Amino acid sequence: MGELRSTYRFLVPALVAAGYTVATTDLRGHGDSDATFPGYGDVETAGDIEGLLRELDRPAVVVGNSMGAGAAVIVAAEHPELVSGLVLIGPFVRQPSTSALKNLLFRILMARPWAAAAWKAYMPVLHAGTKPADFAEYRQAAIASMKRPGHERAFSLTTRTDHVRAGECLANVDSPTLVVMGAKDPDFKSPEAEADWIARTLRGSVVMVPDAGRYPQSQQPGITAAAITNFLGTLADNA
Repeated sequence: MGELRSTYRFLVPALVAAGYTVATTDLRGHGDSDATFPGYGDVETAGDIEGLLRELDRPAVVVGNSMGAGAAVIVAAEHPELVSGLVLIGPFVRQPSTSALKNLLFRILMARPWAAAAWKAYMPVLHAGTKPADFAEYRQAAIASMKRPGHERAFSLTTRTDHVRAGECLANVDSPTLVVMGAKDPDFKSPEAEADWIARTLRGSVVMVPDAGRYPQSQQPGITAAAITNFLGTLADNA
């Protein structure tokens, strides 16, 4: 949410170099995506992931970041034949306990016409810890994309998503799972505790990434790529 598919700009080359085929996609209303969809959020994103997997015509390991992780969980639960594994990065896979006042303030901040400016100011907070060397350029590109006709509205609507459906789906997920969590992720009181809870619930494993916030794939790409390739190797060994 609020990002471009180039958030994986450092991870993709590492996975390709390791011999994997990688497909990345923008969220609805983000980046190169159209901004005229009737709905946005976890459930809609899950439908888009399902559509992509059917278009590719093969099962895949689905890597989801933040709300994308919630969407990935929904796909794994509802279409297990399409998902051979899950990598959940900085995952929101259940509805957080927040006050009504905090929810209202967030909704106001993420409303037009100041949504792009508010998100630009918030991006450094989400990138707590080490920032990518090209962070200034990346942030500029993300905000410029958001300011195109229709895209700020699409982003604002996306921020209203909830993670209720993802939480309901957790019990039905059987896919092997890796949880990758930045140790400084600002949206969790204890990132380690949240990561451990998700891993226990999904019978998966955890890699905590030091000096990273919401986006370890771009903040600490070496550590993140190594964790994911190791996980993919275990899937191949167990195939």
